[in-house]
Amino acid sequence: MGPKGFHPPLELFSAFVEIWCGDIAITMFSPVPRRSLLFVPGSKARALEKAANLPVDAVILDLEDAVLPEAKETARAAVVQAVASGRYGPREVIVRCNGLDSPWGAADVEAAARSGAHAVLLPKVESPETLRHAAARLEAAGAPSSQRLMAMIETPRGVWEARSIAAATERMEALIVGPNDLEASTGIRQMADRAPMVPILIQLVLAARAEGRSVIDGVHSRLDDDEGFLDACRQGVSLGFDGKTLIHPKQIEPANAVFGPSREAVAEARQVLDAWTVAQAEGKGVTTLEGRMIEALHAETARRTVALSEAIEARLDAPFRRR
Repeated sequence: MGPKGFHPPLELFSAFVEIWCGDIAITMFSPVPRRSLLFVPGSKARALEKAANLPVDAVILDLEDAVLPEAKETARAAVVQAVASGRYGPREVIVRCNGLDSPWGAADVEAAARSGAHAVLLPKVESPETLRHAAARLEAAGAPSSQRLMAMIETPRGVWEARSIAAATERMEALIVGPNDLEASTGIRQMADRAPMVPILIQLVLAARAEGRSVIDGVHSRLDDDEGFLDACRQGVSLGFDGKTLIHPKQIEPANAVFGPSREAVAEARQVLDAWTVAQAEGKGVTTLEGRMIEALHAETARRTVALSEAIEARLDAPFRRR
């Protein structure tokens, strides 16, 4: 319990578990709903208030890109007050700080450490040392062990160092793609199908998964392109992302629908688990369901699908926590 707020247990944010299939360890991912993560400008009081009533999995209260230099300190105070109010209820609350090499970054991290936020997001991370430095500042400021770190990957060096960034510290939780800065810093153009960017996206998914971290797809900036947004979400699912960062409330429901398990998928997962339970009771290490082979890996994937569905339902039903 922090000085100002409720902190969920560390295991809520643990990104992975290992199961064993014979002699092989298989990394699977725990059911933390991160289908939709909405950027909220920390300098806009109305936006901070409105986000409390949106069906989003996480809010990213932004002190970096969305805030002018002259408003940085006022925005920091507003974000700390918003987090402490408890208005965001069961949503994951993330504070995006300014870079530690900026005039505001250190104070941002220290304020976030005491705020009750679930996670601190750092921009333009290019090395594991940045995260270790941030972790040390969190510790010094009295952050609870449950508070996590997340990293925006927005530069060529960040992509190159992604796995070491994902492994930097025990507080590390997620990599988040910053597509606009990646486009600017690499010269790779963002086409409608994102084909030129796909190799980078896959590399970041692999880096995160290799270290058991969550990985979040970047924003879709065209607010007048609803179909393109849906296509990007579907592509994100196919590439292995857990969810997507958003810049407008109208993007929340489509993201939740695409990145969340459908009723059909949950029903099928329950069938897989039922078949696996019977197989285990009969001493079998493999079984079939409607002509498909079912092994431990399939059962664990099904278990995660069901658990994610239940976690989403629990979050929807959770009462708002007032600090």
